Amino acid sequence: MVLQFSSVKIPGDISKKDWFNWKWQLRSSLKTREDYEKYFSLSEDEKEGFISNDFAVQSTPYYAQLVKSSCSLRKVVIPNIQESKKGRQALKDPLGEEKHSPVKHLIHRYPDRVVFLVTDLCPIYCRYCTRKRFTATEKSIIQKKGYIEALEYIKKNPGIREVILSGGDPLTLTNLVLEKILKDLRTIEHIEIIRIGSRMPAVCPMRFSKSFTDMIKKYHPCFIMSHFNHPDEITLEAADALNLLADQGIPVYNQMVLINSVNNHPAIVQALSRRLLFLRARPYYMFQCDPSLGTDHLRTSIKNSQWIQKNLWGVLSGLAVPRLAVDLPGGGGKVELVPNGQIQTNNQSHTFKGWDGMVADYIDPDEKTIQLPSDTSSYLQEWQTLNQQSYGNNPNITRKSDLDFN
Repeated sequence: MVLQFSSVKIPGDISKKDWFNWKWQLRSSLKTREDYEKYFSLSEDEKEGFISNDFAVQSTPYYAQLVKSSCSLRKVVIPNIQESKKGRQALKDPLGEEKHSPVKHLIHRYPDRVVFLVTDLCPIYCRYCTRKRFTATEKSIIQKKGYIEALEYIKKNPGIREVILSGGDPLTLTNLVLEKILKDLRTIEHIEIIRIGSRMPAVCPMRFSKSFTDMIKKYHPCFIMSHFNHPDEITLEAADALNLLADQGIPVYNQMVLINSVNNHPAIVQALSRRLLFLRARPYYMFQCDPSLGTDHLRTSIKNSQWIQKNLWGVLSGLAVPRLAVDLPGGGGKVELVPNGQIQTNNQSHTFKGWDGMVADYIDPDEKTIQLPSDTSSYLQEWQTLNQQSYGNNPNITRKSDLDFN
């Protein structure tokens, strides 16, 4: 079966020219209860959500029109009175990003990469947002001084090999501004990879054009980290955007968030993964929803998530199975949850049970025969720079690698 994708219907009072203009989409965003009532019949809890909520409300007209035909996605973008409830775990900075911020607008949690918060603006404000303290505040838009400080920090830390542009959504910036950032980063010799995290492919796919991809290609290797949560988000317009990126040699990796009663079922995840892979976008991560303020009703359990993962294991192509991970509250970084197929171990014999119930033994070779490569000199300096210099320049990171196999 060849997968088919449907176009989002353009409202009758909007011209095609405006609808497919990404800047018009952002300018015309829904921000008030009155705006949303033009698209939706709001429940009493949703009406109350506009009054009781401190977190900004916003959606592109495109995404609002899409949500009209997908009841599953309603909770993603429409506020609800439940957001005012504290819940079991409600953290202003759930991932401890502030304590891993050596300078404003940078997060340096892992040794070889930094997150660069280049804007606090998003095309939509997802109700489960992990960065509510930062996004839509109109106080965190990067200024010249902060921008220079961030670049200087990156320059002074040669162990940093990768920069992840985030925010907010970097693709709310114009091509001109975005290109300046990419160009400045490419003047730093030790930066190898640039990632751009964006919700735009799902909520404003008209952002992607040949002029955009031509600009990005000048600064390769660049990766787009998309954020699709549900197969209903993959419309014909979104498919065209993903195909354009793939055709122009720009890899796309998708990071989804498991959301209670929205996508927390293996049928939904497999449908999303298959469609992404068909469009040459790699399903990358499947995250637990972070415990940010007002998200308790949107979070699902670890047990539920592992049930999803177990049901995908072996049934779905390995290319289509995203990695299940929890980003530890407080700043501990990502912890991956992997199906544990080992049911017994006895010295050098390990017994496993496969996805289909088959049981088999794997027997290690004699431990005495295990030898590490005799010549690591060509690459050891790289490794030491990554583990020691990067960590040494960030006092918040204390881990050291253990190079002693025994």
